[in-house]
Amino acid sequence: MVAAPTSSNELNKNNGRASADRQRRPVTVPDFRDAKARGVRVTMLTAYDYTMARLLDAAGVDALLVGDSLGMVVQGHEHPLSVTLEESIYHTRCVARGVRHSLIIGDLPFMTYQVSPQQALESAGRLIKEGGAHAVKLEGGVRSAAHIAAITGADIPVMGHIGMTPQSVRRFGGFRVQRDADKIIEDALAVENAGAFAVVLECVPVELAQKITAALTIPTIGIGAGSACDGQVLVAHDMLGLFTEFRPRFVKQYADLGRDVVRAVENYCREVGDGTFPAAEHGFR
Repeated sequence: MVAAPTSSNELNKNNGRASADRQRRPVTVPDFRDAKARGVRVTMLTAYDYTMARLLDAAGVDALLVGDSLGMVVQGHEHPLSVTLEESIYHTRCVARGVRHSLIIGDLPFMTYQVSPQQALESAGRLIKEGGAHAVKLEGGVRSAAHIAAITGADIPVMGHIGMTPQSVRRFGGFRVQRDADKIIEDALAVENAGAFAVVLECVPVELAQKITAALTIPTIGIGAGSACDGQVLVAHDMLGLFTEFRPRFVKQYADLGRDVVRAVENYCREVGDGTFPAAEHGFR
């Protein structure tokens, strides 16, 4: 955890989640760079609504990404290309209401920053001002360097994203591992030089991710890039078993909540049908 409790002795004394929650301070952008210098691994998950954001924040996740993956796991599309800036702002605003400690990173959707650095700055500004994000994320290395520089020049923190960039799914011909080492290294350096505070490495070979992590002063956040990265990110719906239509190899499923939901609803339907719900204790007199 990036932002540790101020007093572990006091935390142990009170022995409760409420006490831990009070002592955790909000995670900031400088905490990310400090974490890399201290050798502390960063945790990041996606969130798209208030309820899930509250739960993930309470669990101690360092950063919550309001990713354009919402196009797949929330909207039911096969890719994230149809997500709009207004939708990203809306979901970021929902997440922001549920967060007390995690760093909130809003994703810039497809074609909301590629046109020009000015467009990128305006879109990023809306995610911060209207959505309540603490930082923004955008895809691309060398091709997006000027856009990153324009945004960071206005004091808006930017997280980069290179390797397998989902918004390039049409060019890649699908969600595929990226192995062009020279290009990916060039992209990583361009992102850092443009002023990004961190960079996501998605679906790149483990050895390449390790080399990039060692070369950069900013933290690398891996997803399908091995354990040498400075942190990890997963789509929360994937790791909780809530989204089963597409399960990448790099996902570890920590729970099977989708099955639990189905069973719970089946029980509800059965009890309504046989008249055992609602019972006396569920009514008013």
